[in-house]
Amino acid sequence: MPKPTKGPRLGGGPAHERLLLANLAVALFTHKSIETTETKAKRLRPLAERLVTFGKRGDLHARRRVLGILRNKDATHELFTVIAPQVELREGGYTRITKTRFRKGDNASMAQIELVLEPVNPKPKSAKKVAAPAAAAAAPAPKAAAAVVAEDIVEDVVTDAPVDEVVETEVVENVEAPEAVEVVEADEPAEVPADDAAAEAEAEAAPEAADDAAPEGDEK
Repeated sequence: MPKPTKGPRLGGGPAHERLLLANLAVALFTHKSIETTETKAKRLRPLAERLVTFGKRGDLHARRRVLGILRNKDATHELFTVIAPQVELREGGYTRITKTRFRKGDNASMAQIELVLEPVNPKPKSAKKVAAPAAAAAAPAPKAAAAVVAEDIVEDVVTDAPVDEVVETEVVENVEAPEAVEVVEADEPAEVPADDAAAEAEAEAAPEAADDAAPEGDEK
């Protein structure tokens, strides 16, 4: 027979212990508070809190696992529909154990285990914890800061550039283009046919010959 890893054994064996704890959990979820021996209460606490965690999960798989442990549909329904919504904001500590008395007869220490269903009041965060995330969010990253500085330097260089130089380069480019076009148009000679050029040359030579011939006639 396998032995439990730690803690006292309840009942005659592991199977008996599981059934005993399951019955105690059913009574706890049904009545919200039960009285039992201190030993049984301490062994019931981890099982009950684990089942409450399943109840907070609320899915079908969790419901089937709880039903497989408790084997009681009414207690399972109570856990998922009534208890789980009341402890939704609580992050742990779903049970409370309080010592009550010593049992008459065997003088066993008795204790009351109950579910903690009081509403949770979240603790206010300290000023340091609130200010730290805000400061981290406000501070720019190192790469972002370097990029901002580089952009500022480029803007300063562009704004400090002299305006006259830029204007002069634009004016020179605009003036050189028309002058080149005018020179090309003026230098192109009109094509004259060869016959017209010969006729003009003869016409220019004829008056000169007439002037040379006129004085000779007068002398005769």
